[in-house]
Amino acid sequence: MRSPVPRFRDVERQASGLQPTQCLPPCHERQNNMWFIRDACGIICAIITWLLVVFAEVVVLFVMLIPSKSLTYSLVNGTLFNSLAFLALASHFRAMCTDPGAVPKGNATKEYIESLQLKPGQVVYKCPKCCSIKPDRAHHCSVCKRCIRKMDHHCPWVNNCVGENNQKYFVLFTMYIFLISLHSLVMVVFHFLYCFEDDWTKCSTFSPPATVILLILLCFEGLLFLIFTSVMFGTQVHSICTDETGIEKLKREDPTWEKTPSWEAMKSAFGGPLSMAWLSPFTDLSCQKDTSDPVPTFTQGEIIEEDVIEIPLEPH
Repeated sequence: MRSPVPRFRDVERQASGLQPTQCLPPCHERQNNMWFIRDACGIICAIITWLLVVFAEVVVLFVMLIPSKSLTYSLVNGTLFNSLAFLALASHFRAMCTDPGAVPKGNATKEYIESLQLKPGQVVYKCPKCCSIKPDRAHHCSVCKRCIRKMDHHCPWVNNCVGENNQKYFVLFTMYIFLISLHSLVMVVFHFLYCFEDDWTKCSTFSPPATVILLILLCFEGLLFLIFTSVMFGTQVHSICTDETGIEKLKREDPTWEKTPSWEAMKSAFGGPLSMAWLSPFTDLSCQKDTSDPVPTFTQGEIIEEDVIEIPLEPH
């Protein structure tokens, strides 16, 4: 599987080069608990990811562990590999089906801007694609067709953007895939040594040629996953610690925000103080519930035409 290049599809503040469709008045969108992007490329990539993990599971169990003469070796490695694979797929599912921080469509109305209680002289931006008021550090994704808070990149392998609300799950996904890849490669080495010392017909339930082919394919898959996930894991952790998203680095944006210290940024991204919950894809990001910056709601009214809105100064 070829290592993908993250798709940075951002149209922020490039109104002169855009020909957006006409913005219609906002409607009341029903906020669903489930988030899923209907992108054919992303869906195919996500299915391929699961199939590759299932393939590794089949080879590990039926080629290496079940034929092993050591019951302890099989139980320990089987339990470890299956646990890591389960956590990897659970993290993938959460990263794919969690709202990454989408800004509601069609809230660029005068009524909504007034409700923000902005100070005179402040400037806000309207996204010409989804007709929403863009919060600071939000970027528009042409695949998700929404502005995403602290969007890092759009990853086809999880069929979703990596943003404010699901970065933890993406980091866990890359970490657990890295661990099962490393674990499978170590087991392949030991199995080859075992087969060379013993009769090849007794070291696997498959024929010797089939065993060799399956192990070589698993090695190839494991190496690719190992390289790709180690790079992505390191990149994501570095982005969190430096409080700078992938898009911001790519565009070399000068920080206009006050950067969060590395440890505080880690606690914010993973949902609280250091604990075992950091490693769980089943815990939510409770610490990101910030009442001072509520999620925008839909406001009735006519959508404004300007892409840059400056709050007028108060008359002297």
